[in-house]
Amino acid sequence: MSNLHIKNRYTDLIHQTFFFPRHGFEVVDNQLHFHGVNLVQLIEEFGTPLKFSYLPKITSQIDKARDLFQAAFEKYNYPANYNYCYCTKSSHFSFVLNQVLKSKVDLETSSAFDLEIIQRLEKTGKFDKKQFIVCNGYKTKQYVDNMMHLVKEGFDNLICVLDNVSEFDLLNAKSVQPMNIGIRIATEEEPNFLVYTSRLGMSHKRIVDLYQNKIKNHPHFKLKMLHFFVNSGIRDTTFFWSELTRLVNVYCDVKEVCPDLDTLDIGGGMPIYTSLGVEYDYAYMIDQIVYYIKAICDNRGVPAPNIFTEFGSFTVGESGGMLYSILGYKEQNDKELWYMIDSSFITTLPDTWGIGQKFIMLAVNQWDKEFQRINLGGLTCDSQDFYNSDTNTNQVFMPKLQENQPLYMGFFHTGAYQESLGGYGGIQHCLIPAPKHVLIDRDEEGNLSYSLFAKEQNSESMLNILGY
Repeated sequence: MSNLHIKNRYTDLIHQTFFFPRHGFEVVDNQLHFHGVNLVQLIEEFGTPLKFSYLPKITSQIDKARDLFQAAFEKYNYPANYNYCYCTKSSHFSFVLNQVLKSKVDLETSSAFDLEIIQRLEKTGKFDKKQFIVCNGYKTKQYVDNMMHLVKEGFDNLICVLDNVSEFDLLNAKSVQPMNIGIRIATEEEPNFLVYTSRLGMSHKRIVDLYQNKIKNHPHFKLKMLHFFVNSGIRDTTFFWSELTRLVNVYCDVKEVCPDLDTLDIGGGMPIYTSLGVEYDYAYMIDQIVYYIKAICDNRGVPAPNIFTEFGSFTVGESGGMLYSILGYKEQNDKELWYMIDSSFITTLPDTWGIGQKFIMLAVNQWDKEFQRINLGGLTCDSQDFYNSDTNTNQVFMPKLQENQPLYMGFFHTGAYQESLGGYGGIQHCLIPAPKHVLIDRDEEGNLSYSLFAKEQNSESMLNILGY
């Protein structure tokens, strides 16, 4: 008789499928830990469903990008500056902005209310008027009014990035003092996209005309920045390097006629880990970005620009997680077994439902038990409230349920966009309550601390919103 042991435990599956442990994940006594946080203990203290934010990860991401750009600048003797901007739309929560600003980063905004947040941050000493504010997005009257107010208040490094020519006229009508402006260049989309050119920004052919006819001799405006964002993000692909090369050449074209221009904003889109089965060579990508920009500028005889980035998901995404309990299971046919979570994907992880986004998904306990293929169902009565396909395996596996033993699971690196897309604090689909939210931090000695940012939504708050 063979003594061969068939490895069919959940822990065997994970170790055979991924490089594990990595990215702050490890298992101790069959319980998952996240950056040293025992998630079972977290659940036992606060219950599920539970959203959490591990704040030190935000700082470490900023440090990682800055260090890699610094290394590339030193390697290529890059003569200008690097500025790390946080893209506020990824998460507007105060605990995120407070953590981000500890690293003295600059900010990129998308709408009028963003600037009111910045004004409050400045009044409490968390943001300095000399820091940069890059104002992107379509410019409404209120957005322009708020920009003008901040410039008047002494926010000298606010840059209004024009998305279209008509925005200049709106800005010009309010112009009473010197102001720095930028122009967003419309990028091309990948061949499989629904449109050929991004709806954001303007054709590079219009930029020189706009500068020559309206900006060059204006008493108040200086064109300081060109901005672009490749919709597919920063990736080591032929398409990205081709677009980067094309757009740096556009910068050189405009710089030749505009001496004030000195900054290139390459947008955001640095990838985050939504699977344990991939690897990103951040050092190589950043090295090559700096190399291409300097090489093209040197070849064109143009001074290399200051480089701005607007990392949103990269900054905050990997700090977040969502924990659930498995309430029970349903057998629908011979092949489909459903585990039911104690919340809803539509309300807590809308990206999984709306755009098919995948996140790192792992069992929190029971790693020593046998695994089985399952589908995950949410509590709503919506047939789309499910999750059944992981990034690498195109399936979902969980430990088998054990009688009288709780099974917990989590989705990780969910810290960007989910709260705003899900309608935080408002009406949830099928009136599923918003989960509690716990903040996790460390002091200077590395000791963990926990604080409850928001309680689980109760029926009274929902009924008040609904007018009952």
